[in-house]
Amino acid sequence: MTRRNKKVEEEIPHSFFIRPQEKLLIDALPELKGDRVICTSAGRAQFAVAYATENPGSVVDCWFLDIFHKLQSEFRISEDGPPPSNLTLFCQPDLPDHEADVVAFAFKKGGEAELTRDLMQQGQMRLVEGGRMVVSTDNDEDQWIHNELRELFPKVTRRPIRKQGTLYFATKVKPLKKVRDFDCEFAFRDRGRLIYAYSRPGVFSHRHIDPGARALMNTMVVKPGMKILDLGSGAGTVTLASAFAAENVNVHAVDSNARAIQSLERGIAKNEAPGITYALDAEGLSPASDEFDLALANPPYFSNYAIADLFLDTAHRALKPKAKVMIVTKTPNWFVERMPLWYADVEVAEHNDYWIVTGKKRKESMSDLPRGRRNREYDE
Repeated sequence: MTRRNKKVEEEIPHSFFIRPQEKLLIDALPELKGDRVICTSAGRAQFAVAYATENPGSVVDCWFLDIFHKLQSEFRISEDGPPPSNLTLFCQPDLPDHEADVVAFAFKKGGEAELTRDLMQQGQMRLVEGGRMVVSTDNDEDQWIHNELRELFPKVTRRPIRKQGTLYFATKVKPLKKVRDFDCEFAFRDRGRLIYAYSRPGVFSHRHIDPGARALMNTMVVKPGMKILDLGSGAGTVTLASAFAAENVNVHAVDSNARAIQSLERGIAKNEAPGITYALDAEGLSPASDEFDLALANPPYFSNYAIADLFLDTAHRALKPKAKVMIVTKTPNWFVERMPLWYADVEVAEHNDYWIVTGKKRKESMSDLPRGRRNREYDE
């Protein structure tokens, strides 16, 4: 390790584990020169902080697709004092739309292929001629990214690092001859109506309607005048179907993914859908309390049910007394055990290889009760 790298490492916040692909970018700092930098992060923006700290005359923009990751990165950075004044964290559908001297990506092994292609193409387009792209992955046997980069650059340098990952360098010499479009419009039918939806790489169930979303649509009972909450709306298929399911329905959609919200916006415009509001929200703060007649959710399976827990808590706060929540899942056991903390009359029904778990809001959430009383009532 060079003295310069050691200095940078000492200045990087260590309050969060630095993932291997992020570490590879940090180790490459001595080879990177540029005043305008666009980067992503596999962790909590450690590379962005390191570059901004070592190059105080630069402008570093670190991009996140999910608002949760941006907020967590801001929190981690703040733990170590004021952030570098030349660093900005963004959460938006696409990379910052300005020229860059350096573009740096950190990708996870097994990540979404189309999103990786989309971002690398955007990065190439942002680079000035002579600008440099550096890409890292935690796969030390990677060849896929190498092949994809060759479609964008005439020369790519591959540097595998045993048990850590692979680092790639490429320099822009000319604009792309052909720009690929990774966005998708698709249609589905619900209650006899043809509904159009949009999706982009990075949005759940890109290019097609998710079977879990279809199970929710087929089992939800929507009445005229209802206020409906769609948690984790994704491309907005359930949101759009709910809005058209009865007269004078109002739907509030929540998702932490910036492209999901953008996809829903496009779907609303395409269908001229009435009564829909939406929010980019990772904490469940946007829905009003005690206002909704029905909450719908298709929680992701990662995060060890932390997101599902947030959905249940948010729905409980937002629902009117005795109003219903509907969860679609392939693994109902956790929900059957957990939901009685918030909901009464918990029921499970199978629907086309999925399970719909429903419950009615309790007047008092058991999760708010003193721990001893909560445990006794939950055990019963």
